[in-house]
Amino acid sequence: MSELAADGIPVAVSLRVLKLSRQPYYRWRHQQVTTAELTEAYRANALLDAHRDDPEFGYRFLVSEAAESGEVMCERTAWRICRDNQWWSVFGKKRGKNGKRPGPPVHDDLVKRDFSADDVNELWLTDITEHWTDEGKLYLCAIKDVFSGRIVGYSMSDRMKACLAVNALDSAVSRRRDAAGCIVHSDRGSQFRSRKFVHALNRHHLIGSMGQVGAAGDCQSVVTDSRKDEEVPVGAV
Repeated sequence: MSELAADGIPVAVSLRVLKLSRQPYYRWRHQQVTTAELTEAYRANALLDAHRDDPEFGYRFLVSEAAESGEVMCERTAWRICRDNQWWSVFGKKRGKNGKRPGPPVHDDLVKRDFSADDVNELWLTDITEHWTDEGKLYLCAIKDVFSGRIVGYSMSDRMKACLAVNALDSAVSRRRDAAGCIVHSDRGSQFRSRKFVHALNRHHLIGSMGQVGAAGDCQSVVTDSRKDEEVPVGAV
């Protein structure tokens, strides 16, 4: 419209030909992005950040995650934004033949199924398991030192969020302060592929490694087989 006006064509004529109203046009010229559009953009950014960190969450969980970042909205609004942008929980997708949907690895497989180490803080394995309690389901993320066979860090929560893995990693580093350069091997769970966990690895100068889903050194043994020789209190786990 401005280009036509610069060529000498009156704005009123252009609006009439294009069948546009004069008042909405000048309102748009005054404020091209409305307050409502800006609010929705902020909400969409908050939902997208939460979705990237925890792809397994549906829109109901994403609402609470967005609220923690300062963007409060109702569930219906979150559902509409997620629908319009095709942000779906990975659990909402069709399962593969074996029931698992491996996500793209964010690290190379540096272990190659060779779960051995020549010294402490050379190779750590991590995984998440779930346990039923009288108050509901509890998730446990544990980190095991391959050389010593001990659990060097762990974290528990009633929700399987990315911060569950991050807290376990922070716990391990606080106990093993000379762990820089250690390889941390996991499967392709979304918690270990999240930006928060990758940033935590970089912050602690650790090296990420990623195998197949459910293949981080017979993952269940990370939490179960080593309980008899762990560095954290047995009662706490």
